[in-house]
Amino acid sequence: MYLLNWIDRVSEFFGWIAKFLLIALVFSMMYEVVARYIFDQPTIWAFDISYMLNGTIFLLGAGFTLKADAHVRIDFLSTLLPLKMQQYINAFFYLVILAPIFSAFAYTATGKGLQALVSGEVESVSPWAPLVWPFYLAIATGLWVFALQFLADGIRYLNKQKTPGEHNGEMAINEESL
Repeated sequence: MYLLNWIDRVSEFFGWIAKFLLIALVFSMMYEVVARYIFDQPTIWAFDISYMLNGTIFLLGAGFTLKADAHVRIDFLSTLLPLKMQQYINAFFYLVILAPIFSAFAYTATGKGLQALVSGEVESVSPWAPLVWPFYLAIATGLWVFALQFLADGIRYLNKQKTPGEHNGEMAINEESL
């Protein structure tokens, strides 16, 4: 189905953005360490950059991680059930519970991000006082992508196109290497 493939591509796109932001986080922290301990000139922005990038990376990568079925699963009871029942249970939780909940979170985060954009809100407890709307809208984007991936995977479980605990993509672990 075209829509499900489109959602997968969106999750992969934002997963790649998260990967590049991780590189930016590493370099910004390396810069801070050198500035602080070698030149005795700490930056005023390092803490803000670190928590904003960490949150952004986490949420932008959440949909990609769900697509790859790499989130932690506690399935010791559900694995005792027939595969068809496992798929229906996952479809129910993804479509009826998780997708609507994360859509509500995303909707709220979008409103907060747009309000921060319009008002020019800055981080009030920071000496650097950066604008917070990019961070808030990154959170909202990650939540929307996560909700969409729940929707896509829920449909796949319902149509028996996905098996619970089945790894795919680059996050799959080769059991022989363990």
